[in-house]
Amino acid sequence: MEASLAIGMTTRQAMQRIILPQAVRIALPSLMNYFIDMIKATSLAFTLGVTEIMAQAQMEASSSFKFFEAYLAVALIYWAIVVALTRVQYWAEAHLNKAYQR
Repeated sequence: MEASLAIGMTTRQAMQRIILPQAVRIALPSLMNYFIDMIKATSLAFTLGVTEIMAQAQMEASSSFKFFEAYLAVALIYWAIVVALTRVQYWAEAHLNKAYQR
C-alpha cells in the first residue's frame, strides 16, 4: 500500500497538499533568479537582430539624435521590471516560508 494512501489521502491529494507546496518553496528562488536573468539578457538578443526595447530605443535615438535619453529610458524600464520581479520573489518566498518560521 502506498504511504499517502495509508494516512487517508489519495495520491492527488498528497501531491496538492504536501509535495507541490514543498517543491514550489524550494524551486522558487532559483526559478525567479533565472527569470530575472532572462529579462536582463533580452538586450543581448538585440545583437542577434531581434527587435525589442533596445532596438526600438536605438531606432528612436538614431532618428532624433537623443541617444542618452533613449538609453536612459531603456535602463529605467529594465530597472523597474527587475525591481518589480525581485519584490514579487521576496514576497513569494516570505509567504511560502511562513509555515517554517518559529
